[in-house]
Amino acid sequence: MRANVGDQLLTHGRIVGRRDRVVLIVEVLGPHGAPPYRVRFEDGHETVMSPGPDTVVRERRGPGR
Repeated sequence: MRANVGDQLLTHGRIVGRRDRVVLIVEVLGPHGAPPYRVRFEDGHETVMSPGPDTVVRERRGPGR
């Protein structure tokens, strides 16, 4: 997995009734875009995350990409 600051991580809900979760990558802590990532949730909470196989990267869209 490779990501950049500004990309999003989409984690698919693995339990019936649990919705997908989307977080914003605010810092890449691994070498060359690899995990772990510091991420920000919609409510402003931040944490360090090493995504599992149920997570995909959504590349940032817009100027500079």
